[in-house]
Amino acid sequence: MNLLAAAIAIGLSALGASIGNGLIVGRTVEGIARQPEARGFLQTTMFIGVALVEALPIIGVVIAFMVLNR
Repeated sequence: MNLLAAAIAIGLSALGASIGNGLIVGRTVEGIARQPEARGFLQTTMFIGVALVEALPIIGVVIAFMVLNR
């Protein structure tokens, strides 16, 4: 049962991160298409957002390891 819980934690965190990254990058591309002069600012903001979203799978892996060690 612990293995199933760990797999679900990692899988859902990866799914959430992929959806979040897709939304962030998609909206950034739309913003750059509308205002090409704001490209640098939008890319910087995008990279910060992607980094924050990527923390989710890391937390999911930590939770999976915690579940497996019980």
